[in-house]
Amino acid sequence: MGTPLKLGSFALGLVFVFSAAFGLGSLAGPADSATATTTAHSDGGHDGAVAAAGPGEHVPAGLQITQDGYQLQPLSPALAVGRPQPFAFRIAGPDGAPVTGYTTSHDKDLHLIVVRRDLSGFQHVHPALAADGTWSIPLAVPAAGQYRVFADFRPAGRAEGLTLGADVPAPGDYRPRPLPAASRTATVDGYTVTLEGDLVPGASSKLTLSIAKDGAPVTDLQPYLGAYGHLVALRAGDLAYLHVHPDGAPGDGRTAAGPQVTFYAEVPSSGSYRLYLDFQHAGRVRTAEFTATAGTPAATPSATDHSHE
Repeated sequence: MGTPLKLGSFALGLVFVFSAAFGLGSLAGPADSATATTTAHSDGGHDGAVAAAGPGEHVPAGLQITQDGYQLQPLSPALAVGRPQPFAFRIAGPDGAPVTGYTTSHDKDLHLIVVRRDLSGFQHVHPALAADGTWSIPLAVPAAGQYRVFADFRPAGRAEGLTLGADVPAPGDYRPRPLPAASRTATVDGYTVTLEGDLVPGASSKLTLSIAKDGAPVTDLQPYLGAYGHLVALRAGDLAYLHVHPDGAPGDGRTAAGPQVTFYAEVPSSGSYRLYLDFQHAGRVRTAEFTATAGTPAATPSATDHSHE
């Protein structure tokens, strides 16, 4: 899930590039529904829309329930609100059988991301795998609504990882929240995280996150899943997904433990993105959330005019 990069002094490098061509189409997603039901093996509305992508276009991660013969199969029909209940699913392989062998990435065989379609209620959790290929975890969401679950994993023997997504409802009175306005700062449990830099579609954009606690820079971030920071980015509307990690490893002599986390982002389109940064300090993992807006696409050089040749 990580991408090599150069590290600066007292900075962690993170790189993410959405594997998408420009102009994938509308960013508008299906409306949330508190009473909707999700069939365990059927594609959601976005999965059908993705199938209409033209030749040569690359679909961003997380928009499909099936890719390269692998399928995310939710076994629980709904998510519990408030009190945790078991949530289970399987990954079926190209042969139709549940996948039981995985390649560990950042200390885990699979990362599960859960977020409501209005981009609230974000969770990054790690279920347990049974011998029969069933993944399960006690899980609760904070409010009713339509949720997207993302399974981020790499099957054993496969060179590249996969991220598959499916919609799962949480029954109840659904009250959607507007997307928070773009902001340079986020606060969580007394920590202030400041974002510097801007997203430019089609260009590598340098972004730096600076972490402070009660006004003092944090220079002793603790390793979490083998890294100092984990970033998930979701595009508003269709929830195109990206999960990235810093290059290098804590203790390698090159990777600083804060206060700055620097990464280079290349996003596929203009619009709004929600960024979720997981970091660990004082023995606890916290998540800082930002809304970032990608503006005017980067200019591309004009093709050489051969009309008079």
